[in-house]
Amino acid sequence: MSLTENLSPQELAQACAKSMWEDDNATRLLGMEVTAVAPGEATISMDVTEAMTNGHGTCHGGYIFTLADSAFAFACNTYNQRTVGQHCSVTYISPAFRGDRLTAAAREVSRRGRGGIYDIAITNQHGEQIAEFRGHSRSVKGTLLPE
Repeated sequence: MSLTENLSPQELAQACAKSMWEDDNATRLLGMEVTAVAPGEATISMDVTEAMTNGHGTCHGGYIFTLADSAFAFACNTYNQRTVGQHCSVTYISPAFRGDRLTAAAREVSRRGRGGIYDIAITNQHGEQIAEFRGHSRSVKGTLLPE
């Protein structure tokens, strides 16, 4: 009997997120916080710091992308199958500023065979949409938790 066999889908998703969190230096060291996780879903928040602003005085798009990519990664790794990003795109809608609290909410659109599609909405503390991200995932060999 495997260690994960008796876990509910929600418990499995949470255990996978905990395992990923421990090894995800980029997400942790940028001050991101996983605020919710469920099968095929994840929500991560981050405060925009001065170090994240660009020459226009707005949040550098790379940090917004990174926040969305982290939510994508946590969402597509909720099934204890190692999964990586295969392709992604982002559309920036509104600027974010120093002091803003950004939230990336990822949801699974499709998961078939080894591939998945995830949409991630990035909003600020006022609920205003900052960006939209779409990620295509690919399952690879291995699990996050011991079988």
